[in-house]
Amino acid sequence: MSRSEELNQQMDINGIEKEKVLMVGAGGIGCELLKTLVLTGFQHIHLIDMDTIEVSNLNRQFLFRKSHVGQSKAKVAREAVLKFRPGVEIVAHHANVKNQEFDIDFFKQFSVVLNGLDNLEARRHVNRMCLAAGVPLVESGTTGYLGQVTVHIKGQTECYECQPKPAPKSYPVCTITSTPSKLIHCIVWAKELALAKLFGDKGQVSDLDVRPTSNEDGAVSNDPDEAQFFEVRSGENSKAYAERVFDRIFGQNIVTALQNEDTWKARRRPDPLFLEKVLTEDDVVTTNGVCSSEGTISASASLGLKNPQETWSVKDNARVFLESVQLFLDKRSKDVGKLVFDKDDQLAVEFVTAAANLRAHSFGIPMQSLFEAKGMAGNIIHAIATTNAIIAGLIVLEALKILSNKTKECRMTYCVEHPSGKMLLMPVEMAEPNPRCYVCSETPLVLELNTATATMREVLEKVVKRKLGVTDPVIMQGSNLLHESGEDIEEDMVAYYTALLDKKFVDYPTPITTGVVLTVEDYHQDFRCSLHVKHRETFDEEKEPEGMVITGDLASLNNTDASAQPSTAAPSKIQNGHAEEEEDDDVVMVEPVPKAATAGTKRKLEEEDTQPTEKRLRVTESVPIEV
Repeated sequence: MSRSEELNQQMDINGIEKEKVLMVGAGGIGCELLKTLVLTGFQHIHLIDMDTIEVSNLNRQFLFRKSHVGQSKAKVAREAVLKFRPGVEIVAHHANVKNQEFDIDFFKQFSVVLNGLDNLEARRHVNRMCLAAGVPLVESGTTGYLGQVTVHIKGQTECYECQPKPAPKSYPVCTITSTPSKLIHCIVWAKELALAKLFGDKGQVSDLDVRPTSNEDGAVSNDPDEAQFFEVRSGENSKAYAERVFDRIFGQNIVTALQNEDTWKARRRPDPLFLEKVLTEDDVVTTNGVCSSEGTISASASLGLKNPQETWSVKDNARVFLESVQLFLDKRSKDVGKLVFDKDDQLAVEFVTAAANLRAHSFGIPMQSLFEAKGMAGNIIHAIATTNAIIAGLIVLEALKILSNKTKECRMTYCVEHPSGKMLLMPVEMAEPNPRCYVCSETPLVLELNTATATMREVLEKVVKRKLGVTDPVIMQGSNLLHESGEDIEEDMVAYYTALLDKKFVDYPTPITTGVVLTVEDYHQDFRCSLHVKHRETFDEEKEPEGMVITGDLASLNNTDASAQPSTAAPSKIQNGHAEEEEDDDVVMVEPVPKAATAGTKRKLEEEDTQPTEKRLRVTESVPIEV
């Protein structure tokens, strides 16, 4: 007898049929979960997902077919399941779970909430809604063969935010622009610098450059002539432009970098690539754009390179680079000047792959296939359908325990790798609530900043929204309302809040400095926390680039000497900020396995050499959560 059958016998089947369940997410885990729920006997299910179906979903999200591409995931999943379980009540919401319609009263109608989300921001929001509504939450995530299911019950277990989440990995800008040693460095260069310089908003890359520096101090130059170089000249066709850019970024810029002899004393010298040495006239073939099998404009399809898992030669990478530049200018001119990298943009992925491979070849780094480069550029660990199915089954098992009032039997289960290379499930007893959690334990936080230069706008963006995950913030200083979000705010108050946004904290009517307590609330989330302000003159540019630090160390408020020095002790530093505002699987990482569960597991982490004062470009190198 299976564990689910045993639990079903222990629980009145009519009880399961009457229970109302909320599912959030209809992706890889969500498809498996919805199927498992209805086959287990659940009859009343609400499903929320804001995404539409993409071709790349079809290899693992089995409820979808090619004819469904572009349609709502939630609605199509509902229709697919009703075909083999027509009597089940499934309500599909094609919407963002953070919408006002999904308020606390909405959450209260459910017996349990099951998460299959793919981003940190939404996870935190659902966690807070479940805490406010007093509804148990079962969390989940997978990455390749690894995954986890965790249970969060108010007052009994730690909430989703009791422990800090992994922060995105960062690389020194100098490494990216001048001395790459891994393909990921070249991928970031191609995605964040080259693509942005040619086709993006040039105003957004003012502190970065595609040209390696030859300055001894390692600073990145922003020569106005360099910016003008990447403009299309009068009378210049797309082919001539692509060839001119190729010789500049893969040839002349490398020659310039080689002039700094000190840089290459202990490193392999890169080889400049000039078009005349890479391609002959017969090699340069432009076919004016052929659509891929998915109907999108594709440089590789134009050139007959049909296998995405085959590593292109240097010649083929050069041809793809030239072709992709021409296609952007000739076929997608409306995107030029505002293009942002998207892992589902075929032409952008081809450009990044070709540019990264050419740069890698110059620096003696092995090149990779389009398939592998796309995974690195999009921070994708390719999904394993079997892992999704295992995790979905574990979610239902934990839900059955909760609904059977057997919460003491609930476990947090991790799918981990044994040193032998075999996979295994590792159950761990649920942890108690963290008494220092600012969400479920409402522990006050300390906000260290320079009150002489800090503004409310900076605090809102860098701390309140990004690090604390507040969606609609209300900020008060005592009984004084300093900021409020919403659509029904009176005009005179809007003007008042706007006037305060860029005012220095020390210049407020009641100055905000050390000892002042700011209260942050979100009425929609029923969330409230206190920020104890502490003035600090200086910050470590590398470790604290935002110029603000938030901790749970109230004792530090009594240390008056520390106000002018970078903090060296932050016992509960909030580390779960994210790199981009994206609603997909780009930034959130699989939860770290507790130490009690890691005996016998192995994961190699590569350390990155850093310089003490380098700017750093943040990027998640791997392990996003697949859903």
